[in-house]
Amino acid sequence: MLCPLTKTKCVTSLVVSCLIALSQDDRYAFTAEWYDPNASLFRRYELLYYPKDGSVEMYDVKNHRTFLKRTKYESLHLEDLFVGNKITVFSRHLSLVDYGDQYTARKLGSRKEKTLALIKPDATPKIGELVDIIINAGFTITKAKMMMLSRKEAVDFYVDHQSKPFYNELLHFITSGPVVAMEILGDDAVCKWKALLGPANSAVAKTDEPDSIRANFGHDGIRNAAHGPDSVASAAQELELFFPSSGGRGPVNSAKFTNCTCCIIKPHAVNEGLAGKIIKAITDEGFQISALQMFNMERANVEEFYEIYKGVVAEYMEMVTELCSGPCIAMEIIQPEPPKTFREFCGPSDPEIARHLRPGTLRAVFGKNKIQNAVHCTDLPEDGLLEYHLPST
Repeated sequence: MLCPLTKTKCVTSLVVSCLIALSQDDRYAFTAEWYDPNASLFRRYELLYYPKDGSVEMYDVKNHRTFLKRTKYESLHLEDLFVGNKITVFSRHLSLVDYGDQYTARKLGSRKEKTLALIKPDATPKIGELVDIIINAGFTITKAKMMMLSRKEAVDFYVDHQSKPFYNELLHFITSGPVVAMEILGDDAVCKWKALLGPANSAVAKTDEPDSIRANFGHDGIRNAAHGPDSVASAAQELELFFPSSGGRGPVNSAKFTNCTCCIIKPHAVNEGLAGKIIKAITDEGFQISALQMFNMERANVEEFYEIYKGVVAEYMEMVTELCSGPCIAMEIIQPEPPKTFREFCGPSDPEIARHLRPGTLRAVFGKNKIQNAVHCTDLPEDGLLEYHLPST
């Protein structure tokens, strides 16, 4: 028979164990890193996420103190939480570098992989539709850039094809116009993306896999719309060419910096999976996208970008917070002939007004409110060059 003291200890231990189990069920832990541009170093945090109410909590690992008290944060979702992903918490861009405990690793660890989705010159006019296919297939686009490959970069990319009879034709084609390189994340991403692409020869794809990307957007064995690596190792190697981890810029972007205007797809629209639809709407209207790049903008950069609105627009601070709340997509837009005004196609800044006065405009169709109004566009023609150049720097 247990003595009262021993019995009390057992009960206390059981209660503590139950509380730990309950709290474990209610939260997931990650190790997150944030690059501090002022100190030029990475700061490490323990990030806790509580799915029951969508709240987050952060601890400064080095200084052993609470950095962010438990706070509800609706922009973060459970599906965003996996090692290798980048998330944004109150304008701070965090990289999830590890699971914080075995429970989280066991519950949320998955077969997520990164791979390269390369849209070739023949399919770049259809980039909106292709981005939409990628998003609808369950992938997360973590990097994107429209580029022009030099002959040397093309040689490096197609090094395994040097002995093929079509090698020179391949080099000529891939350097004939802009490509769009994307890093995409998903479960079994390498195999899943290859399956979406279909057979390498578009003519064969049209017969054997008529619903595949190459069947619908490609033309033959060379002009076959898109590329995907064959293995995880190849994916890592090819991603390094387009998005160097060493901090290099990779192939040059395709920006023309002449007769252009700037459009930015805002973070809320990217997060809601609307990027492909917005891009398609822009090209369907006759505008040409001559450059494109995904960015995470720091608050200081956004404040500089929006400086002309400071003290003029009442929602200035909310506009800043939105633009640095997650990844955005900046595009250089060239007007069609005869010219149309891209700003008019964006519509009034308030989507409710846009839906009444200009129902076919981008903000009327994709906007939610004055802050989350889908896109930013250049207000003055002379600002187009300046605005596109700022995110590119």
